[in-house]
Amino acid sequence: MCVCSPRVVLYLLSHHGRLALVTKGWLATVVFGAVACSVVVSYAQEQPVDPPSPSESGVAPDAAVESERAPESEDAVAPDGSADSSSHEGAVEEDGESSTPAESSESASSPGRTSGCRGVAGHTGFADGSGCAGADDVAPLRYELERIEVRGNHRTRASVVLRYVGVRAGDVVVVDDHEWKFVQYRLLGTGYFQSVNLSLRKGSRRGKVVLVIDVVERNTIIVSDLWMGLSADADTQGNGRPLTAYAGADVVETNLMGTGITVGAGMGFAQEQLALRARFFDPSTFGTQWMTSASVLYNDALEFYGNRDVVYDDSYDAGAKLVDYAVVQYRRVGGTVRVGRDLSSAWQGWLGVQLERIDATVPLMASHRRGLDIEPIEFGLDRGVSVHSSVGLTLRYDTRDTPNLPTRGEHITIAVEGSLAPLGSDYPFERFTLGASKWFGLPWNHVVRLGVFGGAIVGKAPIFERFYVGDFSDLLPSRMHGLNVDRRPTHNFLRTSIVEVRYGDYAAKVFGEYRIPLYRGSSAVYGIDFFGSGGFFAVASERDLREPPRGYHGASKIPVDLTFNTGLQIDTHAGSFTFAFSSVLGFIPVRSEARP
Repeated sequence: MCVCSPRVVLYLLSHHGRLALVTKGWLATVVFGAVACSVVVSYAQEQPVDPPSPSESGVAPDAAVESERAPESEDAVAPDGSADSSSHEGAVEEDGESSTPAESSESASSPGRTSGCRGVAGHTGFADGSGCAGADDVAPLRYELERIEVRGNHRTRASVVLRYVGVRAGDVVVVDDHEWKFVQYRLLGTGYFQSVNLSLRKGSRRGKVVLVIDVVERNTIIVSDLWMGLSADADTQGNGRPLTAYAGADVVETNLMGTGITVGAGMGFAQEQLALRARFFDPSTFGTQWMTSASVLYNDALEFYGNRDVVYDDSYDAGAKLVDYAVVQYRRVGGTVRVGRDLSSAWQGWLGVQLERIDATVPLMASHRRGLDIEPIEFGLDRGVSVHSSVGLTLRYDTRDTPNLPTRGEHITIAVEGSLAPLGSDYPFERFTLGASKWFGLPWNHVVRLGVFGGAIVGKAPIFERFYVGDFSDLLPSRMHGLNVDRRPTHNFLRTSIVEVRYGDYAAKVFGEYRIPLYRGSSAVYGIDFFGSGGFFAVASERDLREPPRGYHGASKIPVDLTFNTGLQIDTHAGSFTFAFSSVLGFIPVRSEARP
C-alpha cells in the first residue's frame, strides 16, 4: 500500500477558502499523489540494471566461499583473494551486542539481511553455513554474520558508520546481494569519507563471516555553498542599476566530534540585501533510527516587479511616478523543524513544519505593460505584518555512487507542501514538485547526466515560494539563501512570451549535462571535471496559461526558453565548487526582449 500524497486543507476550509480553489487543490493532490506513488513503487521494485561486481563493491563472494573451505584463520581475505593482516581500528560489534542503540537498529530493508533465511530472491533454508535450499537449483551464498569491524575511522565513531549498514551480528547475509552497493553509496553520501570498501572475511567457525568496512576519512568542515557574481538590480526607488556584486557562503561541520551531527551557518549579501542562516542535523536522534533537522533564517530582502512602463505609487509619496521597476522591501524571520527516517537503503522520508513572520512595505499601487495592455502588478506579499506557515512531506531516492562528481545512479525528490491554518498562515496554497536526475558512465570515462523537473502551485503562495525564472536559467543568478539579486528577465532566445514572466505557479525543465574528467587525486583536490550543460525550461502563472499576453501568436504564446552553461566542477578538501561562465555570458548582449 502506498500513501504518498497527504493533504493540508485546513486553511482552504476556513473563511478564506473558495470552492474553486478547493476543487483545484484536490485535483492537483490526487494527480500528484498518483505520480509520486507510481514512482515510489516502480523504484522500490526495480532491480539494478548492472549489479555491482565484487571488484566494484568490495564485497568478495569468492573470498566468502574460500572462508568456508579453507582452514580457520584470522587472516582477512581481500576482494582479490589475497590475505590481509592489517590492524583493526575503531569499535567492533561482537556477538550481537552493540555499544549504542544505533548500532543494533532493525531495518526490514537492510542489505543482505534475511529473516528465516529468506533472501531477496525468495530462497528459504537454514543458516548452517551450507547455504539455503530454495526453489532454484542454485541458491545464493548465505552466511551468518559473526561481527562487524570498522577500520580507518580515526574521527568518526563506529556507531555512526554502523547506522548506515543496517545489519548486525547474528543476521544471515547474502554475499552477492546488490544492496551492499547501496550501503557503500550511502556511506560515501554522508560526506564523512573519501573512500569506502566493504569485504567479507571468514569467521571463527564454519558458516560464519566477518564484515569488514574500510574507510578513508575526509575533511568534514566544508564550504557547502558558495556564491560570487555580478547582477543587475534596482535601488529602493525603482531605478535600475546596471551592475552590482553579490556574494554568499554556507559553512558546515558535517561530523561534529565524530557523532555524525551537522551544524552550519550561512550568509548572503547584495546591494541593500542580507540573508542569515543557521542549521542543525542529527542522523540518529537519541540513538534511534529517526533523523531530525532544524534551521532558522533572517532575510532583509528586495523584490523587483514590472516589465516596462512601470507606474509606481508608494505610501510615502504624494503621487504616482514613472520608474524602471516597482520595488518591495520585506523582512523574513522564522525557521523550520523536520523529522525523517530511512525507508530503505535508497529511500528517505521527511516531514517538516515551517513558520515565518513577514513584514513587507508594499506600494499602494503599481502597474506595468503586459503584452499590449496596462495591468496592475500582483506583489505576492501582504502589506505590513503577515504569517507564513506550512507543513511539508518530502521523499528522496538516492543511489549515486558519490554526492560529489557522481558517475552513476539516480536522485529523485518528491515534495508536497501546504499552508497551515492552525498556525495562522495568511497564504493559503499547496506546492508540488518532482525532480529526477540520472547519471551514466560512458566507456571512455566521461559522464552524462539527464534530468527533469516539474512543479505546480495552487492558491496564494508568498513570492519567495513561487517559481522564479532565475532558478531555471543558468544565465541569470539564482536565488541565494532566498535573496533575489537580479531584476532582468530571461534571455528569451526563442522569442516567446516568457519575456513577460518573472514568477510563476507552474514550472518545468528538461536538461542534460556532459562531464569530462580532467584530474583525480587524493590530497587537497580530489577531482576536477570540465562540464557543459543545456536544456529547455518553462515558467508560467495560471493566468499566463489561461489568458496569454496579447500580441503573441501561435507557439510564441508558450513561455519557454533555452538555457546553457559551461565551466569546471571541482571536488576539494574544503568542499565542492562550480566555476561557471554562465554569469559572465549572461551579460553578453544577445538577449531578445522582442515584445509586441
